Amino acid sequence: MLSFLVRRIISGFLIVVMVSMLVYLLFWYGPKSPALELCRRDTNGRCGETSPRLAEYEERLGYNNPVYVEYGKWVKGLVTDREIQLGAATYDCAAPCLGLSYRDKSQVTEQLKERFPVTVSLAIGAASLYLLVGVTIGVLAARRRGTVADKMLVASTLVFSSIPYYLVALLSFLLLTLSTSLFPEVTYVSFFDNPLKWASGLLLVWLVMGIYGATSYTRYSRGAMVEALNEDYVRTARAKGLKGRTVVGKHALRSALVPVVTIFGLDVAFLLSGTVFTEQIFSLEGIGKWAIDATYIKDLPVVQATSLVLAVSVVIMNIVVDIVYSWLDPRVRLA
Repeated sequence: MLSFLVRRIISGFLIVVMVSMLVYLLFWYGPKSPALELCRRDTNGRCGETSPRLAEYEERLGYNNPVYVEYGKWVKGLVTDREIQLGAATYDCAAPCLGLSYRDKSQVTEQLKERFPVTVSLAIGAASLYLLVGVTIGVLAARRRGTVADKMLVASTLVFSSIPYYLVALLSFLLLTLSTSLFPEVTYVSFFDNPLKWASGLLLVWLVMGIYGATSYTRYSRGAMVEALNEDYVRTARAKGLKGRTVVGKHALRSALVPVVTIFGLDVAFLLSGTVFTEQIFSLEGIGKWAIDATYIKDLPVVQATSLVLAVSVVIMNIVVDIVYSWLDPRVRLA
């Protein structure tokens, strides 16, 4: 197991490096200079693509240097302090330095520290409901396969998941918060400052994200559970006289969770990388909204940081999924 984890960590590190390099190259050789937005901001819109001022900004930001030189400076800034010149001023950036935002010239690392807990809080609530609601309904439907209850559960999940998510989130916000005040105003309060306000402020968001996402987990877990209940070892357990709950919970469910865990790991990784529609609709300052805004104005340091978070999240969750595999299915451990 240790050698396996070492190999996965090394391969994951290489993936993160490749993602950061690819993002850097895409912006570096893009159709518009990343320095253009910064130049326009400092000159009140009087900086064009052919303006001499733009050439000055590109030189100060290092866009006249080879791409590998500037990428090397960015990587070096992750472990040591560095100085960054934006416009006519020079700023100190403490390690780990992910650069300075072209929008407000603040440290990307500090903004990431402020916004990441918001996205993590959303991911925790939504992911918990994914499993709690989705797997529970899926197991119940599988145990009543072919009945009216089973067909109604499956049909309702298909209908609900067919509605665009942004429409569900927007209507929930308008009807349940603004119109009827059934839920408190959506806001983020740090868990360490006030756990009760943290939960109440995000309750509606958790329910919207969790119940909508649970519809797909209902179908995944139902299909896996139906297949597991037809396996020989389940029939043998029943023939030995084991109780139905024991057969379902201890034997069939453990096997059925293997494919569900795969989807769950990827979903959690993407939740951690930012929930764009959710943060935009509910006005939450998380990573997703931050990344979209940065993409529009070609804010390379912010896009680089959010891409790095996505890559690290996917790598970590894949390693966690492999470890859970070995616990759920001993055959994976032996392999």
